[in-house]
Amino acid sequence: MAKRDFYEILGVAKNASDEEIKKAYRKLAMKHHPDRNPDSKGSEDKFKEAKEAYEMLSDPQKRDAYDRYGHAGVDPNMGGGGGGGFGGGAGGFADAFGDIFGDIFGGAAGARGGRPNAGPQVYRGADLRYNLEITLEQAANGFDTTIRVPSWDACEVCHGSGAKPGTAPTTCPTCGGHGQVRMQQGFFSIQQTCPKCHGTGKIIPEPCTTCAGAGRIKRNKTLEVKIPAGIDDGMRIRSSGNGEPGMNGGPPGDLYVEIHIKPHGVFQRDGDDLHCEMTISYTRAALGGEIEVPTLSGKASFTIPEGTQSGKTFRLRSKGIKGVRSGFAGDLFCHVVVETPVKLTEKQKDLLREFERSTTEGGAKHSPQTKSWKDKVKEFFE
Repeated sequence: MAKRDFYEILGVAKNASDEEIKKAYRKLAMKHHPDRNPDSKGSEDKFKEAKEAYEMLSDPQKRDAYDRYGHAGVDPNMGGGGGGGFGGGAGGFADAFGDIFGDIFGGAAGARGGRPNAGPQVYRGADLRYNLEITLEQAANGFDTTIRVPSWDACEVCHGSGAKPGTAPTTCPTCGGHGQVRMQQGFFSIQQTCPKCHGTGKIIPEPCTTCAGAGRIKRNKTLEVKIPAGIDDGMRIRSSGNGEPGMNGGPPGDLYVEIHIKPHGVFQRDGDDLHCEMTISYTRAALGGEIEVPTLSGKASFTIPEGTQSGKTFRLRSKGIKGVRSGFAGDLFCHVVVETPVKLTEKQKDLLREFERSTTEGGAKHSPQTKSWKDKVKEFFE
């Protein structure tokens, strides 16, 4: 039976790039791999077909010969030079998947001649997080503070070796000091961190009693932190190099100070804007007048008009917070809450009843919202 076209097998165009060919082959190889389909002869045949197509098209010389002469140009019986094993040739299985598994398992030096393992792997230290709770005023104005965070220092007894004084670490017999071991899992050969020495390449027969073989001891250190003005809840400040130390000489991690702003008794923050409720008396709402409101920078006053209703919002420009990345301060929004009098005396009640009679006799002009609402209810029932 005649062979299928290699481009058709991989499902790519004849002008496909090397990356498109590699991507198509990976997809087919993962789908039809014999380890995933042990009982499917059809999948095995498709896997071999895709592998051959990739080996030809991933090699520039073979692809050029195939494009010129078709299958005859790459037939080994006609001098074209075919196949190659899973690990051999420029288009082998390892070429298509080596970069994936190299990233996952640290760069295996497999059958395709990858880079050899030069020794124990170097690991960057873990990042640390410190939760700092501050007030709204502190967030708006910024301030300097000190924090105490856990730190690791070299053990003074073993001088960081982890071994009991008078002894020394020895080469790990499992990995031979490389810090990694090669594992065979079905079709794949991969490298992983040595389970015996955990990647250090050394074992400690007699651990130091002070640090229990870790080579370091935990202590607290004090750091100065500058909180910038306008910082918001949830923002983080990065302190480079103040995380956990690295392993095998790796760089330390970073410390992230995460800001949490305490609830405020007067203001609620919304980005750079502030909101507050402004409670006024029934009389002040009816008559209007000048009132004072608090701001983060002191008191501010403005005039409310006669007949102000509960829920009315007044905007005070630039009385909010100037954010970390903002060029201008936000605004303060004051939301009016009209307070209804309570615990009235009989005299006060009589005065209110008289007041109500006078406003009722005056018609809808004193209570336009009430008149509008009553008209809507009447219309609804009719």
